[in-house]
Amino acid sequence: MDQKGIAFVTGAASGIGKAIALRLASDGFDVAINDLESSKGQLEILTQEITQKGRRTSIVLGDVSQEADVKRMIDSIVQNLGGLDVMVANAGIINKPVPIQDIKAEDWDRISSINGRGVFLCYKYAAQQMIKQGRGGRIIGASSIAGKRGPGLYAAYSSSKFAVRGLTQSAAKDLGPHKITVNAYAPGYINTPMLNSIGSNLGGWESYEKNAIGITPMGRLGEDADIASIVSYLASKESHFITGQSISVNGGVYFD
Repeated sequence: MDQKGIAFVTGAASGIGKAIALRLASDGFDVAINDLESSKGQLEILTQEITQKGRRTSIVLGDVSQEADVKRMIDSIVQNLGGLDVMVANAGIINKPVPIQDIKAEDWDRISSINGRGVFLCYKYAAQQMIKQGRGGRIIGASSIAGKRGPGLYAAYSSSKFAVRGLTQSAAKDLGPHKITVNAYAPGYINTPMLNSIGSNLGGWESYEKNAIGITPMGRLGEDADIASIVSYLASKESHFITGQSISVNGGVYFD
């Protein structure tokens, strides 16, 4: 398979990020993968899976909320793989369920720094590199169903995911003249470790899963491959006229 370009996926050690990295490798991209130092072992396993698909890869450890880390990671990818064509700012965390009147400011700041600031920094430095290369590019961020409709008990998380939508729209305006598209994906109830932790914090996984399936018209939870599929399309040449969008992948829980 011809090499389609060089992609970078943050938060790739597990769940949606891992599925995206593997899908892009299957599509023909060389894929750099990121997560925190504590996830190095998982990234090393993922590296083996990517190379088995005949693609090059590179592990870039770092914290997406730290500007120096993001700049260093982008520079490392360019040096090791030769450039950057697709940026997938997937890394994110979620708060424990708590009403807004009880949220601690430091918890709010931590969620915002990773889910909001982290995506901004990835967009910024990816855009600088893509503009320098002069061949366009694809920038893709992680919003959420909670970035379309705010749920109770998750004000910090929801606000950070709404922020990704606004950032994506503004960046699309700024980067369109450089033939760089900027979009986001907004997952619904996807069967991942993060969703499992949400269910466990809200009275138990089995009852949470039953409720989630009950309000999803498709009658099931989504899978991480469902998100990887839309990212695959947004990363492709065929998506060149789609920009500024936050695309819902939620099984019909609600409609945009």
